[in-house]
Amino acid sequence: MIFTETRLAGAYTIDLEAIADGRGFFARVWCADELAEHGLTTVVAQSSIAWNARRGTLRGLHWQESPHAEVKLVRCTSGAVYDVIVDLRPGSETHREWIAVELTAENRRTLYVPEGFAHGYQTLADETEVWYQMSARYAPEAARGARFDDPALAVDWPVAAERIVSERDLAWPPLAV
Repeated sequence: MIFTETRLAGAYTIDLEAIADGRGFFARVWCADELAEHGLTTVVAQSSIAWNARRGTLRGLHWQESPHAEVKLVRCTSGAVYDVIVDLRPGSETHREWIAVELTAENRRTLYVPEGFAHGYQTLADETEVWYQMSARYAPEAARGARFDDPALAVDWPVAAERIVSERDLAWPPLAV
């Protein structure tokens, strides 16, 4: 596994180290020892998938508040997404800054999202599936969100002929200044 820290401290992309032969290849996508060597959380309390029928589907921006804050490992298993994380950690040098990573079935990249980050994505292809591992179980009372188009964050989302956003995600308030 190849770990690359992003400009947002604690957030990593993780690429495969494939061992290939005539049959194809084999690669680890999760290893507690390697995560721990990088000081990353190795707890997995829940794993989920989100299947998205159409290109332009936007989910997020979401996070869970303490004591249910969670680390996420995010991977696209079918299709492609423009995956965005936003640093919401108070006192962080990169507070309210965001990065985007393209996760595709072809690049097989994983994004490690630390606690204290908002997460969301927009699909770049029809029939896109996203797989998550989380360090904490979903706790509805701790669920929080920010609008994808919150001017305080100014995320540069890809242009979409039609953007599909849930009513819940459209109802999130802007972040306080």
